[in-house]
Amino acid sequence: MIDIRSFRDLLRLFYIFRREFLIAFGLTVVLAVGIAFLMPPRYASEARLLVKPGRENLTVPLDAGDRQTMLAPVSQRDPIIDEEKMLTGRPVINQVARLYMDEMARQPPPQGLWKQIKAQVGQAALATLDGLRWVTTKLGLTEARPPEERLAAKLEDRFQASHGPGSNVMELRFVWDDPLVAQRIMQTWVKVYLDERTAVLGRKGLVTFYEGKVRDADQQIESSKALWRARLEKIQGVSASERLEALTKRVNELRTRRAEILAEKDATEQGLNYASGRAKTLPREVVSEREVGYGPTWLALSNQLNELKRQRADALRVYKETAPTVLTLNESIATLEKQVQAEERNVQRSERRTPNELGTTLERNQLEKSVRLRELITFSSVYDKEIGELEAARRQVLESEPELARLEQALAVAEKSRVLYLDSLEKARIDQALDENRINNIAQIEQATFNPARVSPKSLLLLALAAPAGLMVGLLVIYLRSLTDQRIHDGGRVEQRFGVPLWSTIKDIGGGSAGEDNEFHASLYRIYGMLPLDRAAEQGLTVGLTSSRPKEGVSFIALRLRTLLQAQGLTVRLNVAEGQPERAQPGEVLLLEAAGLLSNRDAFVRLSRSDLIVLVVEARASTVPVVENALGILRTAFHKVDGVIINRRRFEVPPHVLRWLQR
Repeated sequence: MIDIRSFRDLLRLFYIFRREFLIAFGLTVVLAVGIAFLMPPRYASEARLLVKPGRENLTVPLDAGDRQTMLAPVSQRDPIIDEEKMLTGRPVINQVARLYMDEMARQPPPQGLWKQIKAQVGQAALATLDGLRWVTTKLGLTEARPPEERLAAKLEDRFQASHGPGSNVMELRFVWDDPLVAQRIMQTWVKVYLDERTAVLGRKGLVTFYEGKVRDADQQIESSKALWRARLEKIQGVSASERLEALTKRVNELRTRRAEILAEKDATEQGLNYASGRAKTLPREVVSEREVGYGPTWLALSNQLNELKRQRADALRVYKETAPTVLTLNESIATLEKQVQAEERNVQRSERRTPNELGTTLERNQLEKSVRLRELITFSSVYDKEIGELEAARRQVLESEPELARLEQALAVAEKSRVLYLDSLEKARIDQALDENRINNIAQIEQATFNPARVSPKSLLLLALAAPAGLMVGLLVIYLRSLTDQRIHDGGRVEQRFGVPLWSTIKDIGGGSAGEDNEFHASLYRIYGMLPLDRAAEQGLTVGLTSSRPKEGVSFIALRLRTLLQAQGLTVRLNVAEGQPERAQPGEVLLLEAAGLLSNRDAFVRLSRSDLIVLVVEARASTVPVVENALGILRTAFHKVDGVIINRRRFEVPPHVLRWLQR
C-alpha cells in the first residue's frame, strides 16, 4: 500500500519493484533476440484469381429462374465468399497434403552439413511430438489422426484467402519455411482447386438427367391427352366449359319454351272449360220464322167484355153505382174478365226451326282447342324428356369437369415443364461443352510468386523493438505488481484505511548513527508531541507498545523514546521489574513492551495496564490484512487503539537520483 502523489512516488514505485522490472525487461529482450536469431524464417508465395460473373457464382443460379415459386430476395450476397470456402475446403486441402507428402517422399536427402543437422533435429522433434501424441492418445486426451490430416491442418493455418469489399479478385497467400516449396504448394493448391471446382460444378449428369426428364414429360403429355380425349368423348364436347355452356343454353331455351307451352295449355284448358259451360246453356235449334195471332175465343170474349163496359158506361149516365143494373153489369164484367184471363191470348199458326249457329261455332272452337291442347301436352312431355336428358348430361359434365380441369392443368404443366426441360437441356449441353474444354469463370491473373525475402521473423525490427518492448513489459509488470502488493510502505492513507491516527513514521537508519540523522529525531519528537504529558505530571502515564509480529522494532522505539523523554527531564521507566509498581506514578512515564501480539501471551496482560496503546508496524514487511487483524483484536480486547507508528520506513529512491531531479 503506497500513496501516489507525485512523480517522485512513481519513481519510488519503480525502485520498489526494480527487481521484477529488470527480470521482465531482460526476459522480453532475450525473447525478442532469440526470436530474431533462432526462429526459422517464413517465406510467402502469393497469387491472385479473378472471379468473373458466370453461371457458377451468381447470387441466384440460372436454373432457379425457370420455375419461380417465390420472389427473389432483395438482399445481396457476396459470391466471392463461396469461392473462398471452396478454395479452403477440406477436399482441396487434403489433396494438396497428399500431393505434398508424395513429392516430399521423392525428394533426395538434403546436401550440406547445416541442412543435414537441421533435418536431423527436425526428425527428432517430430519423433518426440509423435511420442507425446501417442501417449495423449492412449490416455484418451486426444484422438488419433493420420499424418495427412495433421499436414492438412498445418497447411490450412498457413494459407490465407481474402478479397477487398466490392472486389472480384481473390488474393491468396501461403507462408512456408522455403520460398521454392511455398511457390510449388501455391501452384499445386490453385491447380487442385480449379480441378476440384470443375469436377464438382461440372454437372456431367445434367444432360442425361434432362433427357430423361424430357422423355418423362412426353409420356406424361401423351397419357394426359389420352385421358383427356376419353373424357371429352364421354361428355360429347370439345371442352367441359363449352359443353356445359351449350347444355345450359339449350336447357334454358327448352325451359322457356316449356313455360310458354304450359301457359298456353292452361289458357286453352280454361277456354275449353268456359266454352263447355256456355254451350250447355245454349239451345240446340233456333226458330227462324213464326206466325202468331189472337185466338177466336179470346177475341169473342174480349168483344163481349168491351160491349159490357160500354153498356155500363151508358147505364152510369142514367143509374148510380148502386143500381141493380149497374151491379149486374159489374158482375158480368168481372166474370167475363176472369174468362178472358183464363183464355190463351196468342195462337201460333206456323213455325220454322234451324240449328243454333253459336253452338255450332263453340263446338268447332272446342274441337280446335282440344286438338291444340293435345299438341301442347305432347310438346310438354317431349320438352320434359329432353330437359331431363340435358340435365343428366350436364350433371355428367359437372362430375367430369374437375377431372377435365385437372387433366388440362396437368397437360399445361407437363407441356411447360417439357419446354423448360428442353431449355435446361440446351444449357446443360453448353455447360458440358464448357467443362470438356475446361472453360470456367475463374481466371488466374497472377501466378504463384517466388519471394526469397522472408516475411517473418522481422529480425531487424525485433532487435530495434526489443528494448522498448522490454521497457513496456517491465512497466506493465510494475503496475500489476503494485496492484497486488499488500505491504505497507509509508504512512499514506493509513488513517483513512484503518481509522487509527498515525503518530509517526520512523526512518530506517540501518547501521548508521541516529544522532546524526535529524529526520530520525524529528520522527521521535513527533511521538513525544502526541503524548499527553499533562496527564503524566498529574497521574502518571503508561504507554503500551505492541506489534502483530515479533522483531518489528518495539524494543528499539521504546529505548529511543525513553532516551528522548529523559532528555526532556521526565522520569521514565521501561517495563515493570520485580518489586516495582505495575502502573506509572505521578510525574512518571511507564513504557511497556508487548511485541508479538499474536504469539506472546503476556502482551495482553501488559496492554491491559496501559493508558495508551500504540501499534508498531514494520514498513515493507507488514501487510494490510495482518494490520487489520491486529487492530481488530486490539479493538475487541481493549475497545481502543490510540495510534500507529510506522517503523523502518525507507525512501527507495537513491539520493543522487533525487539530486539529479532537483536540478
